[in-house]
Amino acid sequence: MQFQQTVRKGYSFEGKGLHTGKVARMVILPAPADTGLVFKRTDLEGCPEVEALAENVSSTARSTTISKGAASVSTIEHVLSALTGMGVDNAYIEIDNVEVPILDGSAKPYIDAMWADGFQQQDAPRRYIEIKETIEVRNDEKGSVVRVEPADEFSYDIMVDFNSRVLGVQHAQWNPSVVYAEEIGVCRTFVFFHEIEFLFKNGLVKGGDVDNAIVIVEHPVTSEQVENMSKLFNVPALEVREDGYLSNLVLRFSNECARHKLLDLIGDLRLAGGFLKAKVTAEKSGHGINTATARQIRVNQL
Repeated sequence: MQFQQTVRKGYSFEGKGLHTGKVARMVILPAPADTGLVFKRTDLEGCPEVEALAENVSSTARSTTISKGAASVSTIEHVLSALTGMGVDNAYIEIDNVEVPILDGSAKPYIDAMWADGFQQQDAPRRYIEIKETIEVRNDEKGSVVRVEPADEFSYDIMVDFNSRVLGVQHAQWNPSVVYAEEIGVCRTFVFFHEIEFLFKNGLVKGGDVDNAIVIVEHPVTSEQVENMSKLFNVPALEVREDGYLSNLVLRFSNECARHKLLDLIGDLRLAGGFLKAKVTAEKSGHGINTATARQIRVNQL
């Protein structure tokens, strides 16, 4: 029998939000059995709670946001993914601002903090979400699909295709033979070079920089454009590598971008309310279709 787990102590993280640029301090704390994952807005009167459940999703514009009453928490997918991948059933996540810190753009900071201590086993069996019949959610306009099928153990398979000459078509998998902490959780978010100017002009990714995102140069760019990018992020001597990535980083895996989309999928599907015992197959998925799938799973459990 698999028992529920929580973290052994409190773990603190501080940094700016990817989209708001606002600095937040966040603490992951132990929680009693059967609590699930619950966010607490400590900066608001009464420290209102928002449960990490699909019915609380209020936005999926470039990240996942949950809300309850006047309290919202955005860009929750990385920390939810980390807690799921590390096998944490129950935790309180206290935060003093609206957006979870982006940190290095992956779940690695959470893994590094928690893994060495191990986790606290609790006196309650883990409640798996078992799928009774196949669920399929599609977005034909985007060519996206997420399929969740009954299975005796979990498996996630994802295909990523941005019609990109740099990325090509990428695949990634998570199942009991794949160590989440080493092979998925360390993979960083990414953005295309040509999107950055638009995002900044529209008040998005105010906290983005080349330290917390892989920048993909899909179209030919001039030296002046690269120089402007260097000035924007205050990073000297950026260059475009032959493989189409900016020169400031080394990929952790050749398919790191697909692995990051898998990281997101794991976090978003945790909004189903627990650990899935299912075969998950996703193609060209994003936060919208991921959270819609989590919501459908919850509806089917009623």
